[in-house]
Amino acid sequence: MELERYIEVLSKAELFKGFSKDEIALMIKCLEPKVKAYQKGNYLAIAGEKFHGLGIMLEGEAAVYKENMAGNRVMMVLLKPGDVFGEILAFSTESLWPVTVEAQQPCKALFISRHKIVGECGRACPWHRKLIENMLTMVSERAIALSRKVEYLSIKSIRGKISAYLLEQYKKTGKTTFMLPMNRNALADFLNVSRPSLSREMCNMRDEGIIDFHRASVRIKDLEALKNMAQ
Repeated sequence: MELERYIEVLSKAELFKGFSKDEIALMIKCLEPKVKAYQKGNYLAIAGEKFHGLGIMLEGEAAVYKENMAGNRVMMVLLKPGDVFGEILAFSTESLWPVTVEAQQPCKALFISRHKIVGECGRACPWHRKLIENMLTMVSERAIALSRKVEYLSIKSIRGKISAYLLEQYKKTGKTTFMLPMNRNALADFLNVSRPSLSREMCNMRDEGIIDFHRASVRIKDLEALKNMAQ
């Protein structure tokens, strides 16, 4: 079975948290997921189209976009192997994708139908309850993440957005030097600013001695200044 080679990746997915690799292998047989391959620029899901199941990235990267009323796309998150998408719809009566998911490079994803997760399990599998608990945890965490996204969008200045984002990475890692989890293009989309404006402002912050950076590596040199600018 093709999915057997992805058990390691699936073991890192939030949906399978608390399960051993052997248990995941058995669960996959019951869940009967479908694996799909995509080329860069292909859509894994399109906003407004029919929801075809909870997705889990197996290979590559994909970006989740939301289009605002003006028709501009805002990137919500960058998906990597093990990341789950579409979980909010699993418990909803809504049957259409609310976001667009686009491959950033050749990738693969598996899809599990909604009823396989939240419906009655005909085999009375003992892991089903834990699976639903994991789903509820994911939905709660996504709601919190969405709240943080709204905070970024509410910050007026580009410098303020950058400062808030770098402070979040500092809090996550506990270090003043860290690797950015996304490239500049993806970060610009996430913060809803242009790539040139993002690069220019980061260079200004570097010249002022607030931060330093080399490619994806960033070092915060003046933490207090960063905190003041994030307000």
